[in-house]
Amino acid sequence: MNADQALTELLAGRLEPGVYQWRMPPVPGAVGDTNWMERAEEAGWRGFYLDGRRARTEEAFLRLCAGVFDPPEGAGAGWDDLGRYLRDLSWAPAKHGYMVLYESWADLAETDPASLRAVLDVFAAAVKTWRDTPTPMTVLMSSVGVEVAGVPRLV
Repeated sequence: MNADQALTELLAGRLEPGVYQWRMPPVPGAVGDTNWMERAEEAGWRGFYLDGRRARTEEAFLRLCAGVFDPPEGAGAGWDDLGRYLRDLSWAPAKHGYMVLYESWADLAETDPASLRAVLDVFAAAVKTWRDTPTPMTVLMSSVGVEVAGVPRLV
C-alpha cells in the first residue's frame, strides 16, 4: 500500500484511527503540500496541518498548535491544555473525523526530544478519546528520511 492508498483507507474508515508515521515519496517541494486536506474535507473529515519547520521548542510548538487548532479564548498554553482541547474540539465540528498532519516533526525531535515525547503522548491520548466516537482522530507524523521510535508506519 502506498501513502495515497493509505489515506484513502483511513478516510473510508477501513484502517483503525491512530498515531502513524506517514511516509510520502520524496518529491521536491513536497513539504507544505496540503492536497491531503482537501481529500479529507471532501470525505467529511476536519483537517489540521502542523508545519513543524519553525516549531523547534516546546513554546514554539504550543504556539503553532494554538494557531492551527484555534481553541477558545483562555484555553491555556501548556501540554495539559493542548491535551484538553484536542480531546474536546467542540468549536471545530467534523462530520466523519479529525485528521492531523504533523510535518517536519524531526526539527523538534532534534532540538527538544522531551517535547516530542510529550507531543506523542498528547496525540495518543486524544486519538484514544476519539477512537470509539462517530468522529475518530488520526495523527500522521510526516518527515523525510527519519522515523519516530515506537510509532507504527502507515506505509
